Amino acid sequence: MEKVIYNLVFNRKKQLNAEGKALIQVEAYLNKQKKYFSTKVYVKPCQWDKKRKMIKAHPNMEALNQYLQDYMAELERLELSLAQSGKVLTLENLKERTTSGSGSFTSFMKSEIDKSNLKASTLKNHSSIWSLLSQFRPVVAFDDLNFNFLCAFEDYLLKNDYHRNTIAKHMKHLKRYVNLAINMDLFEMQKYPFRKYKIRYMETKRTHLTPEELSLLENLYLGRKRTLRRALDMFLFSCYTGLRFSDIVSITNDNFLVIDDKLWLIYSSVKTDVHVRLPLFLLFDGKAIPIYERYKHNPHTLFNASPDSNSNVNKQLVRICQMVSLDKRISFHTARHTNATLLLYNGANITTVQKLLGHKSVRTTEIYSNIMDMTIIRDLEKIR
Repeated sequence: MEKVIYNLVFNRKKQLNAEGKALIQVEAYLNKQKKYFSTKVYVKPCQWDKKRKMIKAHPNMEALNQYLQDYMAELERLELSLAQSGKVLTLENLKERTTSGSGSFTSFMKSEIDKSNLKASTLKNHSSIWSLLSQFRPVVAFDDLNFNFLCAFEDYLLKNDYHRNTIAKHMKHLKRYVNLAINMDLFEMQKYPFRKYKIRYMETKRTHLTPEELSLLENLYLGRKRTLRRALDMFLFSCYTGLRFSDIVSITNDNFLVIDDKLWLIYSSVKTDVHVRLPLFLLFDGKAIPIYERYKHNPHTLFNASPDSNSNVNKQLVRICQMVSLDKRISFHTARHTNATLLLYNGANITTVQKLLGHKSVRTTEIYSNIMDMTIIRDLEKIR
């Protein structure tokens, strides 16, 4: 049986689009005939390595090159599928397969992610589920999407030590693209795999620091250990303000305003785009202000920290906890939980805490209202 020969071709029509980019195609050769398959990937001429037939000098170079290899692997799989079905292998049949319901869901998903207008943090999450799906099975056809496939993918994630709630988040994103494919008439509603498969979440205990534990960190002397000092200051600043890590690394000196001789922090949340106004002079006796004063002369963001440094900061927090003999495993997000918990414990109204944390719904804030048993004790003592 003749085998199709595949080859990547860039800018076959010798013309660029309005953005100065051209299409990468897969050239399929069989029986002295050629067919071209669009990868839907466009790059600039300077980003194409003609000799090695791969993308270069592109911010998403590795992911796109992997996608191109996966796309050709998909064509080979469809070619094998045609042969096994007993049908005559022609380039026309192969072309028909790529545009039918038996086409690639992974290619469709990658294409939709690449052209989306998602925020950076959300885009990273969606790209992550695509990568995991590709690791589980390099090419997923629309016909593969069924209840058994979802269960097998879930089992794969569990075996790779992903937390149940992380898996639920990934499955939620996957469901989004299945729904999108249905809306675009690429997948039949009758085959909807999420009709039987239920996304399961596990209730988790949210870690927070007590006032005594927070005091241990506040009084820790770090001397010239600048990296640890910055990690601790970022964490404490979040304890006093409730900012997420994505907001901590994004705020600049311009976000701090003096109004009536009082310092305010005004910003829009990176995750939710909610506008938040924080009176720093009132929150936790103004403890965030000395931290701001130490870093306000940094030329870029306040702490000059990278958005990708969350895991590094978490490792530094583990070291810091060991230094004060704090027997509690914390992450940076613990600071946000601590902020909400202590505000509620000290009598702040839940809708006020909602506004301070930048929650869109008070329901999100309500998860903190029963974290501390001391809150119950305080309320009961009032009515004795």
